[in-house]
Amino acid sequence: MSFWGKILGGAAGFAMGGPLGALVGAAMGHAADGGLGPARVTASAADIAGLIGGRESLFAVSVVVLSAKLAKVDGTVKRAEIDAFKRSFHVPPENLAEVGRLFDAARDSADDYEPFAQKLGAAFTDNRAMLEDVLAALVQIARADGPVNTSEGAYLRKVHAHFGLDAAAWERAKGAAPRGQDRGPDPYAVLGIHAGAQDEEVRAAWKKLMRENHPDGLAAKGVPSEFIKRATDKVADINAAWDKIKRERKL
Repeated sequence: MSFWGKILGGAAGFAMGGPLGALVGAAMGHAADGGLGPARVTASAADIAGLIGGRESLFAVSVVVLSAKLAKVDGTVKRAEIDAFKRSFHVPPENLAEVGRLFDAARDSADDYEPFAQKLGAAFTDNRAMLEDVLAALVQIARADGPVNTSEGAYLRKVHAHFGLDAAAWERAKGAAPRGQDRGPDPYAVLGIHAGAQDEEVRAAWKKLMRENHPDGLAAKGVPSEFIKRATDKVADINAAWDKIKRERKL
């Protein structure tokens, strides 16, 4: 099932009330509905996932809020940033209205995004590959209206830290190019290593990424179908990077 269909049966707007409304309202700095209160934002990821209907709902709400607040962090939200969000997370037409309501509410302010990054990172400690994909998507949203600026860079760095990702994941997310560009991404950036790495280091990095991103392994963890497709594309990019390096090094 698409994770977009699990935003509590259409209650994507924080004004809808209930536990989801209270959580989203608190984290966005709005008055909370229903008595959960801002203090509960410090609850565990498992508690919050339970309150809003499981990890998929937590994931869906979090990526919308993080994307919207990133678009706002440098001032006016641009149409290119909204389009990049929709492309990156494959929002289906039937869910555009509810996702749009949450996005519009979240983009009122760039503040208070960190609780969502923290909860998302804590909820998916068993799936760093998916968190890295989210970070890479956020980088593409930041780039949609031009080079990443200082405020966007600081935002992305904090999300990276809250996700618990390593330096190699940051380099891969930063170095990834949107699919379809004429010039492909740096193969070393795709593998999260430097160009001076030894052959065995390159091979080990490739094998590690293949294990972490294999679609079958992710499916076994219950990853949403949207991210299985992203993982398939990512595996193709990883293999293409490895093949390019092998050709260059005559391995």
